Amino acid sequence: MEPVLLEARQNEVSNPNPWLALYLDSNSYLHDSVKLALLRTTASFSRRFVFAIAMPLSRLALAFVKLFKCISPYWPNSSWLLHHSIYYGLKWFVSPEANYLILRHFNIGSENLKFIERNVPGIVIKSTKPLKPKTLEDLIDDTFLIHDLNIYNFIIELNDQLKTRQQEIGAVTTLDFECVSDDGFGIDIKSLPNKWHNFIDLSTALELYTPLYAFFLTDSDFWRASNSLQLDQTISLYLARVIAKPEMAALVNNRHPMVPDSILGTAFRLMLHGHDAEAMHGLLRRMKRDAAGKDSVGVLPAPVT
Repeated sequence: MEPVLLEARQNEVSNPNPWLALYLDSNSYLHDSVKLALLRTTASFSRRFVFAIAMPLSRLALAFVKLFKCISPYWPNSSWLLHHSIYYGLKWFVSPEANYLILRHFNIGSENLKFIERNVPGIVIKSTKPLKPKTLEDLIDDTFLIHDLNIYNFIIELNDQLKTRQQEIGAVTTLDFECVSDDGFGIDIKSLPNKWHNFIDLSTALELYTPLYAFFLTDSDFWRASNSLQLDQTISLYLARVIAKPEMAALVNNRHPMVPDSILGTAFRLMLHGHDAEAMHGLLRRMKRDAAGKDSVGVLPAPVT
């Protein structure tokens, strides 16, 4: 399917375009640019054909890496090699749409956590490092590893302070949306690598890089990173309590962090993790716009409830 079909709104009644249906569907809080980039990478040749070959080979490689780590759980351990491998892989082989979504994700994650901090009275989180990458080069500085650490450190410090103050997270009368960005975080998709060899879709890229992640980190570091994905439910519950909207928790698909999932499904759960974060941020962005009384023309309508 040519991506232009999404913008052109072309459809044949006898042969409906499935990607156009998903693009026009209003039951989503995703930003228009995110929906378009996600559907383009999903509808690509790479996702339809390369992924079918890469996925089983990648998961087999991950199983072998896990067996190797049973013998050598602490070696190799090089975040430098991991992040440089990811950087060059993204630069040389991954599509601009996939790279755009990856760069957005770290910005989204930082703002979701910051929103919770700013809207729980008396809480100041010092153990996290905000991530705001705008280019692929910005990812080299341990961005993937820090992203995982931020989630755990945020939960630990937040709840430690809550228990010390004998406080619970509750709804806030006047929400602080200052940390929620309306734009694309300064990420220019047109400036991302777009040569003939930049064709790998997001799902395939995640499948291929997961064994590298497991190999270049210690066994415990990879296990922690893999299981951090299930903390989407935890973060969504914090947000739901702050904004007094239980439906926030229904936006996420990675759940039950106390029941660890198999590492073999890490890449798929990473896709869900990205979607979860975008959905949560999308709801916050819409609430910010509504609170400011801005015109909603040009954005997706509110989901049907």
